[in-house]
Amino acid sequence: MSSSFSDSDYTETETMDGQGWPCLRQFCVFLENRVGKLSDLMRQVESLDTRVLAMSIVDSVDFAMVRLMFNNSDRAREKLELSGFLYSESDVVGVELPDGDKPFHEVCKTLVNAEINIHHAYPLLYRRRGHGAVALFVDNVDGALGVLNNAGHRVITESDLLDDDEYL
Repeated sequence: MSSSFSDSDYTETETMDGQGWPCLRQFCVFLENRVGKLSDLMRQVESLDTRVLAMSIVDSVDFAMVRLMFNNSDRAREKLELSGFLYSESDVVGVELPDGDKPFHEVCKTLVNAEINIHHAYPLLYRRRGHGAVALFVDNVDGALGVLNNAGHRVITESDLLDDDEYL
């Protein structure tokens, strides 16, 4: 069976400015709160072509919600679908922490000044030029990207995560 698409029909995920997609994908996986369930999830999704770069767990008596970020969100999505885990996806903002003695405060202050609320945050296993990074789930993704860029913060894109540089 031949494909009706040619190489010229393929579109890279880039903005009009030629930048990679400016958000990162967060996967929120529903797990029963039972011994071995997190291990099963990690066995299914971690491999040479899919690295977990961030994880946050919110648990209750009966279930847990595991927030995950990967170096390759498309491949991670395939693995989650094939393994049958219940999950949802959302956009989060990745930002490199600036130099200084209060890097988290600098990022938060930029967002507070624009009245953008951070719902949750967690560190990324990502490092470039000696700088760590954080993932932020905010109430206004477009606004956060704009004010962070305007303030000189380096926003991390999906393509940054694909590059195997200085993962911790």
